[in-house]
Amino acid sequence: MHHPLAYQLPDFLKIAGIGRTKAYEEIRAGRLKARKSGNRTIVLAADAQAYLDSLPTFSPRSAA
Repeated sequence: MHHPLAYQLPDFLKIAGIGRTKAYEEIRAGRLKARKSGNRTIVLAADAQAYLDSLPTFSPRSAA
């Protein structure tokens, strides 16, 4: 199976389940590494995984 080395930003947004504005906020804050390839913004697969791994885990509150 082929695994991409990098994602164009629209593809990363689908994978991560976030919007464009949120992605650029994360890039500006330094939490998501992105690179430029000509006019395109790309996210390396390793950086995409690191970003997703850095997100806090969800702990639903128990029903009381």
